[in-house]
Amino acid sequence: MLKRPLENRILIIGAGIGGLAAALRLAAAGREVLVVERAGRSGGKLRTVPSVAGPVDTGPTVLTLLPVFESLFREAGESLQDHLDLEPDTVLARHWWPDGSTLDLYTDAEASAVAIRDLAGPVGEAEFRRFNRTARRLFEAFETPVMQASRPAMLRIMMASVARPDLAGPLLPGRSLWSQLSKSFTDPRLRQLFGRYATYVGGSPWQSPAILSLIWHAEASGVWSIKGGMSALADTIEAAARRKGAGFQFDTAVERIDRQQDGSFRVHLDNGPDLQVETVLFNGDPAALGTGLLGPDMQAAVTRKGTQPRSLSAWVWAFAARPAGCDLSHHNVFFNTHYRREFQAISQGNMPEDMALYVCAQDRGGTNPSPNGPERFEIIMNGAPVEAGRTPDAGEYDTCLIRTFAALSQHGLAFDTLPERTALSTPHDFAERFPGSDGSLYGLSPHGTQASFNRPTVRSKIPGLYLAGGGVHPGAGLPMAATSGKLAAEAILKDRASTSTSRRTATRGGMSTDYRIAEPTVSRSSGS
Repeated sequence: MLKRPLENRILIIGAGIGGLAAALRLAAAGREVLVVERAGRSGGKLRTVPSVAGPVDTGPTVLTLLPVFESLFREAGESLQDHLDLEPDTVLARHWWPDGSTLDLYTDAEASAVAIRDLAGPVGEAEFRRFNRTARRLFEAFETPVMQASRPAMLRIMMASVARPDLAGPLLPGRSLWSQLSKSFTDPRLRQLFGRYATYVGGSPWQSPAILSLIWHAEASGVWSIKGGMSALADTIEAAARRKGAGFQFDTAVERIDRQQDGSFRVHLDNGPDLQVETVLFNGDPAALGTGLLGPDMQAAVTRKGTQPRSLSAWVWAFAARPAGCDLSHHNVFFNTHYRREFQAISQGNMPEDMALYVCAQDRGGTNPSPNGPERFEIIMNGAPVEAGRTPDAGEYDTCLIRTFAALSQHGLAFDTLPERTALSTPHDFAERFPGSDGSLYGLSPHGTQASFNRPTVRSKIPGLYLAGGGVHPGAGLPMAATSGKLAAEAILKDRASTSTSRRTATRGGMSTDYRIAEPTVSRSSGS
């Protein structure tokens, strides 16, 4: 019996959302897929830690741009809602300022406009309505030529900007998000609030381009909570990929990838035989390739400007406790007085002393009843990526604990117990967990007009090697990572459509083409 052709065998390295999305799309297209993952389960940055109240998310906390995931499942012949229990959040976030003022923003633009009028008066309301319209138009102008394209289409972007003169301001070269917001809002609290969206992709509002105001529209289009926690999204995509025939191998790290004379790849694993495949999809930080962590043959896959400088990292608390003093929503942002100081400290590689904090009260919001007992919390403080070779500060936990909870206490928020060291993920922890990342959570920094166009695209500079994940175009965040996986899968299918299916006879290194990708296996952690 003839073996299945080598061209159909695809190895995906990394089971983050980008790798999972690609695995589902490729398996649904009939390709033979194996996903290897160095961790014990899928999800990448979608992680949980145990607590007395149950597993606590310690990664992304909200699902936006739901149609991205619905489309992924629909194209695989399935329905996302059949497998994932979603609940919309009508309140996007509750915002808190040191002067005691608060503001809820909603998925309903009219409700947000009314709330802003109560906070900032009729002028603030009118300014918000203009900003909201511009953000929507920016999103619409960029969605197809940028976010849904395997490579940004500059000509289409220019045509869109010419056709919409009202977008000229945010598209001006060199205009920062903060500069644009200073022209958009009179009230400094609203500048601070909408400037926060730069951090969603790992940047400072003073250095990130004004175009990032479109992130507001992405969130205002709807946010969803997932019953069972955010990691259920990864489990659901993995299960769907398995149903289509994809195989998964966990606790397996790739040590090196060698390029063979015939263009195929020999992949060296830390706990198994070498694999020989013709197509590799790398779902990790592209910087790991460029810095040689996967061998010298892979260094040409990306350019330095596609991975440097790095975006923000973070200190992340995940724990359970009983709160007091503030009526929390599901998503909360506690602002500081001197907003710029936070980013000045980070730019110098320091932990900020005066900072804004995001608090996710995971057991609140939606139709959840009022919590009775300890609740699950994730608290995020922005931080700098770590320099290679720099050792962690021995007092980092104590310093972070004091600064985080002292800042929240100034807003009146307190907890009956404070988290232990095991509840804290630091930039150094992220650097160890995601090789090559320097602890950066979003890949390339978004700073500068050309940052979005410098990211590596799904086709690397090495034929047969493809890329997916938050460090790859179209960018950071769950929907964008999933989109990169889908785009990478489509690129693979297109590029391989005309590839010869003749059987190879031999390859350098003595590997036999009789190797077959493993049959689907059961993840020990998920049991799915």
